[in-house]
Amino acid sequence: MSETQVTLAPSAAARVATIAQKQGKPAILRLSVEGGGCSGFQYKFGLAEAPEDGDLIAETDGVRLVVDEISLGLLEGSVVEYVESLGGAAFRVSNPQAASGCGCGASFAI
Repeated sequence: MSETQVTLAPSAAARVATIAQKQGKPAILRLSVEGGGCSGFQYKFGLAEAPEDGDLIAETDGVRLVVDEISLGLLEGSVVEYVESLGGAAFRVSNPQAASGCGCGASFAI
């Protein structure tokens, strides 16, 4: 795949770099989609040791975002951001494929 289909915003890349450094891990964020949540699907974030075969890899400021092939179909065109507000701070996915989401921003429906 030559074309990046999921983007890691600079705000998210900076946060991943900070977390990875504190934990002594590579700056690789894995984003996947699982069934569940209040809207049918939910986003799952975690640090990864390395990309796996078949992963889409997007890189921003030296930080990599990896997405498995199955999740990619539900995430195509998405942007992962790190947002800080009065309610707290969290990674947020702006997903153009999501028909609806929930108030917490952690799940979506298609």
